[in-house]
Amino acid sequence: MTPLAEKITRLIEQSGPLRISDYFALCLGDPDHGYYQNREPFGRSGDFITAPEVSQLFGEMIGVWLVHAWQAQGSPTPVRIAEIGPGRGTLMSDAMRVIARLAPDMEAAASIHMVETSKRLRNVQRQTLVQIKERITWHSMIEEIPSGFTLVVANELFDAIPIHQFVKTPQGFRERMVGLDDTGKLTFGLGPGGFDASLLPVDEARVPDGEVFELSPARSAIMQAIAARIVRDGGSALVIDYGHLVTGFGDTLQAVYRHDYDPPLARPGEADLTSHVDFQALGEAASQAGAFVHRAISQGEFLVGLGLVERAGALGAGRDSLTQATISDAVNRLAGEGEARMGALFKVLAISGSPVRIAPFDPHSA
Repeated sequence: MTPLAEKITRLIEQSGPLRISDYFALCLGDPDHGYYQNREPFGRSGDFITAPEVSQLFGEMIGVWLVHAWQAQGSPTPVRIAEIGPGRGTLMSDAMRVIARLAPDMEAAASIHMVETSKRLRNVQRQTLVQIKERITWHSMIEEIPSGFTLVVANELFDAIPIHQFVKTPQGFRERMVGLDDTGKLTFGLGPGGFDASLLPVDEARVPDGEVFELSPARSAIMQAIAARIVRDGGSALVIDYGHLVTGFGDTLQAVYRHDYDPPLARPGEADLTSHVDFQALGEAASQAGAFVHRAISQGEFLVGLGLVERAGALGAGRDSLTQATISDAVNRLAGEGEARMGALFKVLAISGSPVRIAPFDPHSA
């Protein structure tokens, strides 16, 4: 039993079963034993590899998109470039290098803002971005970023925001909980709570017993905060994560430990806990805040539309066969479909403060 499992067990013994959302939040954010407080999750020595760590190509394409978004909205100055949940800082490093090459006026007018709550990760980001660290300001929340035209990037942020789960029973939907079995081990069960059935994508009577429906008011609230900011001050936001484009059903709660799936209750605090992101719900939250919501697309379509293949060809030109093969493998992993590939599983959503066409979301973008 992990230290956090012991803490959660005592909490359940004292106060009763926990909602999935509370268990989720404790696993990742407990101040003493939470996953992001004590572990190095990123890279081959960690538990998972994010797209920026796969290849510089990913961050470079983000840089291309940021230039498109800035130019499509009149190239305003100054411009704030913000990343929420910046990991090691790799994405921002690669993106800023491309921005400096493609749009030096934008790079010169930009201030960089990193929204990061972990002191440990802030130190890692300072090392990654050492050449530009004097231009960076760190914040604990997006509301701390100074007002003005802002471009926001959130890569693999929303999957780490807690969800609620509800299970269809003959008596209607009941909330899924984490409790204790007869031996004192953590186990899933059902609580009495339900939810507003109007949120379902189909009539409740058509949903078979045992089906799981997931909701995340916390994700919607964060999306609305981002949207409200860019509606007020101008700008755009880019969200990239694994999930589905249309609201549906299914249990997507999952743990990852040392690059493999792990039972979600097996080792709280020592395994990453995530779930798939409902991009339709995110888009609706942004729209409710007054933002213009661009057409959501797959990561593969997004990257190829921005010139991933052409950039990979230029990067590999004149290089040895091993380097070219490595670049080709990275392209396949980032934009391809199938097992261990991110192109179809990951989705991309963009929102703007006012209606504007930005490649590759809008068919007639410049």
